[in-house]
Amino acid sequence: MMNSVLFLVSIVFYLFAVIAAYKWFGRTGLYVFTAISAILANIQVCKNIDIFGLSTTAGNVLYAASFLVTDILSEKYGKKAAKKAVYVGIFTTVIFLVGMQGLLSFTPNGSDIMDPSMQQLFGLVPRVAIASIVGYMCSQTIDVTLYHFIWKKTGDNEKWLWARNCGSTLTSQAVDTLVFTFIAFWGIYENGIFVSILLTTYLFKAIVAFCDTPFVYLARKIAVREDNQD
Repeated sequence: MMNSVLFLVSIVFYLFAVIAAYKWFGRTGLYVFTAISAILANIQVCKNIDIFGLSTTAGNVLYAASFLVTDILSEKYGKKAAKKAVYVGIFTTVIFLVGMQGLLSFTPNGSDIMDPSMQQLFGLVPRVAIASIVGYMCSQTIDVTLYHFIWKKTGDNEKWLWARNCGSTLTSQAVDTLVFTFIAFWGIYENGIFVSILLTTYLFKAIVAFCDTPFVYLARKIAVREDNQD
């Protein structure tokens, strides 16, 4: 029960965090959130948890919240700004991957007590990070492209904002879940657990996708003073 409560709380926390970042820092805040989520989600996903009696990985909410970022950027600033967030996420993940593997390569001295724990946690990161990069590139490209495809069909009409947001996010999250889960976890978990993770990961991402729709409407109404940004 506690996990289920924390799941709901985390949805509210991360989605409001995106809005706060945008309100206080404009597009820069959204790019910063993308970088933060790229690092934290790759750590959180290493933990397997049960939510509502279903097995899944942690990190789904934070990762799914990053799609709110690209949808806000698409809605208010266009495809170029949304693609920039995708590049920021990929760049951050690569730096995190290379940096952490470089750290693990150092030989600890005799007084170190953290290296075994770090090796256990971040030793899984390369496979997870590679899966994340591939899944992120595929899914975010689909998300941005599909968002603007629906935009062209519906026009700049707030009435159809939900269709742009849900249509692009639900489709791109399905692609991301398939790509990421197979690269990151195939062969690590038993088949039953693997299938459960695959299905429930998409389920929980879909829940976040539906929950973030009101936040896109909210962001559309927020007036932000912007510095000159591309």
